[in-house]
Amino acid sequence: MAPPRKLPRPFEMHWGRGEIVEEASYEGEYHEPCIQLMEYQEGEAAGSFSIRFCTYNHRGMFQRSPLMVGEADIEGLRKALHETPRLLAVLKRLVD
Repeated sequence: MAPPRKLPRPFEMHWGRGEIVEEASYEGEYHEPCIQLMEYQEGEAAGSFSIRFCTYNHRGMFQRSPLMVGEADIEGLRKALHETPRLLAVLKRLVD
């Protein structure tokens, strides 16, 4: 099991940089699916946010592949989202 990732932590994209401020993740059988709330502080996107759906391997390394969430992962991610109130609110906006 990988050590916990610290929050907030910086990120940088071509269009801006900022911090990952909330993260809901679940240690699944094959990987660690993760949903992140990213706030931009500089660049074209300054003052806005993004949601990133991503995955980490069991050693804690970010994976550059699509996030695949199986039925077995849903409950763990749902519980993790209840610990991230801002991210949960944004996702509710997405589905309502």
